[in-house]
Amino acid sequence: MQQGKQSIRFERTPRILEAASVVGEKEGQGPLAAEFDEIENDPMFGTENWEAAESALQKRAAERVLEKAGVVRTQVRYLFAGDLLGQLIATSFGTVDLEIPVLGLYGACSTMGEAMGLAASFIDSENADYTLALASSHFASAEKQFRFPLEYGNQRPYSATWTVTGCGAVVLGKQGGIAKITGMTPGKIVDMGYKDSMNMGAAMAPAAADTILRNFQDFERRPEDYDQVITGDLGTIGTEIMINFLRNKGYDIAGRHMDCGIAIFDADRQDTHAGGSGCGCSAVTFCAHILPKIRAGQWKRVLFVPTGALLSSTSFNEGNSIPGIAHGVVVEAVK
Repeated sequence: MQQGKQSIRFERTPRILEAASVVGEKEGQGPLAAEFDEIENDPMFGTENWEAAESALQKRAAERVLEKAGVVRTQVRYLFAGDLLGQLIATSFGTVDLEIPVLGLYGACSTMGEAMGLAASFIDSENADYTLALASSHFASAEKQFRFPLEYGNQRPYSATWTVTGCGAVVLGKQGGIAKITGMTPGKIVDMGYKDSMNMGAAMAPAAADTILRNFQDFERRPEDYDQVITGDLGTIGTEIMINFLRNKGYDIAGRHMDCGIAIFDADRQDTHAGGSGCGCSAVTFCAHILPKIRAGQWKRVLFVPTGALLSSTSFNEGNSIPGIAHGVVVEAVK
């Protein structure tokens, strides 16, 4: 049902039945290590190239979440999935064996929010009994496509983030489950003319603030109506910008804000600078760290806002700015 100017309120409250997270070695050395379902120390995931490795990552996460949920793939009507690579090749090759109708998504690092919101919409509209949502990224495949070959050994500025190697996946259904999705605020593309690709947190911060502000207004809520407002991968720099932006609008979320990019790594010990990024960053943090807190009743309601920087190597080399986008999903405890 339409809610406010751009949000959706789900009347049938689609349920998250289960979640799974598969990550790489570096993520498995971070603060959330004990919470991931699988940690793979082989960055190639048994394949011959980085892109195939990311596809293997997706396949493993999808199979794991279906097993945990007790749902077979033939019961899943639609799959909503995406990655950072051109033509979504990690998703195309990673999910082909599932033989589930797929809607490939590209929201950059905001893809998990987009996938979850759309998957919930199909449940809420009774167009599916079960849906599957997932998003992935791989450090090496992202560096290869967007930045420099790893062999180049370029120096990274402190504003840069580290692309997470990981895939998070959730199965949604109509009943039971460990949490429910009660609303969605699809984000607008916000372009402030920012051009520094090594500081994507700053580029995404205005879009994150815009979506959070719109969610508050559409649902007539204040920050205190959420136990946590969780952004995707703004990192330390983008987080500060976003919080200041919202303060100027009369909303202070500093005391109840969490950023997945900050949470997933120990920046000092792991040399990840401003934090983590990539589609997999918010996806695995949600599945491994956020959802269990909702399941345990520690958090009753959270606003999950993955953030994305909509650039490509082509647009960057042509001197274009970096538009940002953020999609908000309201997730609540079942009881």
